[in-house]
Amino acid sequence: MSTGLSEESAGSPSHRIASPTPAPADENRRGLVFGAAAYAAWGLFPLYWPLLQPAGSLEILAHRMVWSLLFAVVALRVRPRPGWWARLRETPATIGYLAVAGLVITVNWGTYIWAVNHDHVVETALGYYINPLVIVLVGVALLGERLNRVQWTAIALAGVAVVILTVSHGRPPWVAFILALSFTTYAYCKKKANVAAVESLMVETSVVTPLALGYLIWLQVQGTAAFGHHGAGQAVLLAGAGVVTAIPLLLFAGAATRVSMTLLGILQYLAPTLQFLLGVLVFHEPMPPDRLLGFGFVWLAVIVFTWDGLRRRRRAVAAAKSDANAADRSAGAPVPVTEPD
Repeated sequence: MSTGLSEESAGSPSHRIASPTPAPADENRRGLVFGAAAYAAWGLFPLYWPLLQPAGSLEILAHRMVWSLLFAVVALRVRPRPGWWARLRETPATIGYLAVAGLVITVNWGTYIWAVNHDHVVETALGYYINPLVIVLVGVALLGERLNRVQWTAIALAGVAVVILTVSHGRPPWVAFILALSFTTYAYCKKKANVAAVESLMVETSVVTPLALGYLIWLQVQGTAAFGHHGAGQAVLLAGAGVVTAIPLLLFAGAATRVSMTLLGILQYLAPTLQFLLGVLVFHEPMPPDRLLGFGFVWLAVIVFTWDGLRRRRRAVAAAKSDANAADRSAGAPVPVTEPD
């Protein structure tokens, strides 16, 4: 998957000439940095949206769509991928998946922006904490996947958390549900499409940009638009909404090609953790004891779920090594002897 990022090695010019291809350890470290930067950016977005006021949530969302498309166009001009659109047109189903992805990520971003600007930052954190569990439940409901007892335990803990938080808020955490379900749908469509980051961004934003552009024009005609009427700085920040939301996608793409999905699965909790801390410490959203108890169950569910994933991955790796050794023995090849840990 192409990332649009520089592939220069670290070190002096002579070192780069002697070692043009980074070592695997260097690539892993680079992937870790890319992944951490992507999730940190997503977690810090609540600091950005209030800077765009007095623009409303819909105007911010529309600017995000339009400027993301322009960013994708520029990225494809800087690093062209000849023939990508012709190849994509050969698989209409892929275009369909990307179109749906564009629609649901618009719902996701719109909900996220609205929530931040209406003092629901902590609830956005809940949505991204429970997102992996929602993905698992969708797999059970739609794909017939089966869960082990540990996974069901994690889901039960999350269910208890939702009940506690519903009682605490006096309503179900709708923002969290919408964020989790929309992003789960987005992830599913992206997985089915399997298209590189910039090309995918191009198609996704092309689907929704006509509506966004029409809305922005309508705001200007009505004289209610914020863009261009509150100084150059605010206009630049609105235009930057597209760029700052596109860059983490490219960073994530760079991480996905360099580190394991297990590590990415752990890194993903950096974003909601930062959102939670911002909501409580910076935006001073209330956190009474019952609500904190609800989040305690969420964190416990996350720990159980992550531990189970790591355990199953270790077993899978051990089984693969055992199968490889058995195949070597049956072929008469010498089996390497490793020192015990």
